[in-house]
Amino acid sequence: MAGGGQGIARGEAVPVTLTRTQVVELLERHGLSPSRALGQNFVVDPNTVRRIVRVAGVQPGDAVVEIGPGVGSLTTALCEAGALVTAIELDRHLIAALTEVVGPLGVRVVEGDALAVDWPTLLADHEAWALVANLPYNVATTIVLHLLDEVPAITSMLVMVQREVGERLAAAPGSRTYGIPSVKLSLWATAEVVAKVPATVFIPQPRVESVLVRIVRHPAPAVEGDLDLVFGLVRQAFGQRRKMLRRSLGDRVTPVMFDSAGIAPEARPEELSIEQWGALADAVGSGFVPE
Repeated sequence: MAGGGQGIARGEAVPVTLTRTQVVELLERHGLSPSRALGQNFVVDPNTVRRIVRVAGVQPGDAVVEIGPGVGSLTTALCEAGALVTAIELDRHLIAALTEVVGPLGVRVVEGDALAVDWPTLLADHEAWALVANLPYNVATTIVLHLLDEVPAITSMLVMVQREVGERLAAAPGSRTYGIPSVKLSLWATAEVVAKVPATVFIPQPRVESVLVRIVRHPAPAVEGDLDLVFGLVRQAFGQRRKMLRRSLGDRVTPVMFDSAGIAPEARPEELSIEQWGALADAVGSGFVPE
């Protein structure tokens, strides 16, 4: 976007990512400010958005969906890399400014809630999509897990989230941060924290640390069977996280069921992998009872 409110010049051969000055001017001209209620922190550093695109491995012609594009800082970097971008923005007040910036670049801008849009229709043009997004921090976990559950066309993600959220999503069994989100994610995908992002690249600067998390979907779920039963056990056990499983699940799982699943009754919930939770659910579902 050029100074003086002209937006990104339509004749430019290569998109230009937005600087801090340009984002501030754009927001002022449209009478906008980041919404704390919506968890908005806009990235205003061209080097950072280009780094995100590089880490995501975006190639020319890739189909990319972005959730929470704000005023288009990351979006322009995705276009610069040659991606075919669909940008979903919940905040109707941002649509005009966002369209001014990314409309000339061929971006499809969709006003809507990522938790409620018609994903099969929206992503029908391509078989496989990548999500690359600076997610609103207050709903980041919910969005990631929803997409893994409901949108198989998204086969990979690179998301910027609060550090604690990223660590929980990527946590391995036995770690301090391993919990229900970790188990749910591991059903569908692998995740790793791949980079830190300083607060200084945002407007406004968040009071929390930020990280990039890479998520890659499995070809098939890590376990099969009754997933409602699996996660019913997971929720019950983590609801009493400090207790041994024989105590937290004693009303549902017998010693014979633990033995059949190969799970020690003295284990605590954070010690079990998704495969072990699946085995325990299978034992419970099969109705093993003490002899």
